[in-house]
Amino acid sequence: MAEKGFLLCFLFAFFCTWGVSLVNARRLSLPRTTVLDVSGSIRESLNVLSLNPQYEQKGFQHQERSFPSSYSSSSLTLSLHSRTSIHKSSHKDYKSLVLARLERDSDRVRSLATRMDLAIAGITKSDLKPVEKELEAEALETPLVSGASQGSGEYFSRVGIGSPPKHVYMVVDTGSDVNWVQCAPCADCYQQADPIFEPSFSSSYAPLTCETHQCKSLDVSECRNDSCLYEVSYGDGSYTVGDFATETITLDGSASLNNVAIGCGHDNEGLFVGAAGLLGLGGGSLSFPSQINASSFSYCLVNRDTDSASTLEFNSPIPPHSVTAPLLRNNQLDTFYYLGMTGIGVGGQMLSIPRSSFEVDESGNGGIIVDSGTAVTRLQSDVYNSLRDSFVRGTQHLPSTSGVALFDTCYDLSSRSSVEVPTVSFHFPDGKYLALPAKNYLIPVDSAGTFCFAFAPTTSALSIIGNVQQQGTRVSYDLTNSLVGFSPNGC
Repeated sequence: MAEKGFLLCFLFAFFCTWGVSLVNARRLSLPRTTVLDVSGSIRESLNVLSLNPQYEQKGFQHQERSFPSSYSSSSLTLSLHSRTSIHKSSHKDYKSLVLARLERDSDRVRSLATRMDLAIAGITKSDLKPVEKELEAEALETPLVSGASQGSGEYFSRVGIGSPPKHVYMVVDTGSDVNWVQCAPCADCYQQADPIFEPSFSSSYAPLTCETHQCKSLDVSECRNDSCLYEVSYGDGSYTVGDFATETITLDGSASLNNVAIGCGHDNEGLFVGAAGLLGLGGGSLSFPSQINASSFSYCLVNRDTDSASTLEFNSPIPPHSVTAPLLRNNQLDTFYYLGMTGIGVGGQMLSIPRSSFEVDESGNGGIIVDSGTAVTRLQSDVYNSLRDSFVRGTQHLPSTSGVALFDTCYDLSSRSSVEVPTVSFHFPDGKYLALPAKNYLIPVDSAGTFCFAFAPTTSALSIIGNVQQQGTRVSYDLTNSLVGFSPNGC
């Protein structure tokens, strides 16, 4: 009996020790530190103001495809450009450029939070009233406005609209569903890089009637002479109003996609300089991926301080060796792509954050989304505080300086060419994690060597993984298998 007790104690001690060793092994497998190239980041901040926009006017190869009846699952590709490559900055220095970006970003986050609050509150389509606007021809007005209403507007694709196609730049946005483009005649249009689209010159332009399913899928619509009018507003008073129609969309070097529902905006307030409109990549029925029955799509966001380009791809598989996580949906709002996230690590150790901080509750509140239009990742205040405090403990060797705008943790690295900092990692089910490169969370805010920790707290229950943290990573949305894939260095 004594021998049996001894054996049980031995086995218990063995497995406990083995279990602790396994936890420690997993902890040790996480990268503890990574190196930030300070000189390279400063060099890019100095160069960005001198870059000249490349207004590409490429020819398109046409391969007709009708949707949805004859759709095939072959891959479709669009070039993806940063704002820098199509819109020359008017800022005199890099710090003023950063402050403008952060102001746009704050507007974007407020807009997303407002949409989520309306959905949670049960505001229905019948509760929303369109802005009353006379959509009659007036003199063209081109005020120089920022991208404040829809956020950063940092990434654009060039597409062809109509038949024959008129090539324009459009913002790509995972936080929106409705596709739209500025149209003549304009009651009020902002400045864009290309001529305003003229629907009367397109043989494929077809207004939608009020009884069509596309019209009935709009959050806000109005019927005028049996023609469907749409309005999309973005939470800060900005909006686009016009006719809802189907049109042919042409992707560069790939295909012409027929009968895509798109807003033809005659009255557009407070939107994007440079871009002609917006290509919605959200999860709703009117988004571009939904309309072309895409099984997946992916993008890789290049560094916004360069004129490099990448691709936006549809129906391409998640690249091998990607880190995958569950793609979740919220019944209260089908636009957003929620991420099955379990935690955050700093310096190779998991933070003590309850998993519920990243989960949607029974009312549809909370959760964390992946968003191409938000720049800086927003986390609930207690989560952010835990992350920031851990990072600060690991950077006591670096000289700190005062905060800038929404950033409260900044460093003076003017005397350094490179620095070693704790690795920040996002964690997902089954022990998977994505370790971020240092340049995706310690970013320059001027050209003098001030770098800030690029996360921010939010009072909203909704957390957001922004595009600063996504830069250089191919982010894939497998809509069929409900997975999000992250492939570092995928541009």
